[in-house]
Amino acid sequence: MDNTEKVRPKFKKIDKHSGIPAYVQVMNQVKTEIILGRLAPGDQLPPVRELETMLDVNVNTILKALDKLKSEGILSSEQGVGYFVTSNISIDDSVMEELSEFVRKIKNIGIDLYTTILIIEEVWKNG
Repeated sequence: MDNTEKVRPKFKKIDKHSGIPAYVQVMNQVKTEIILGRLAPGDQLPPVRELETMLDVNVNTILKALDKLKSEGILSSEQGVGYFVTSNISIDDSVMEELSEFVRKIKNIGIDLYTTILIIEEVWKNG
């Protein structure tokens, strides 16, 4: 693969036991792919039926998430064609570097991902 080739988005199955509504998880995955640069303005999302298989959720859940992203101005759609990214969501490089450093430190002291998420949620609520 040459360096100009785009990395495909990585969608994963929805966690039906997380307590987070499935459509919100779908929205978050699309936003994450945009933030990480795997989806950019003008890119077409995989077809809804393909997303249904990849994410293992109902078509109506996918459509609800995509429609909400449309109302936020992140996606647009063309009847019979599909959904397209219309907005770039970016995080400053320095913030990403700080996040990477934080993850390295937290891993080095042996804190797992789940505990890290709980800590971040608590700091988020109180910050």
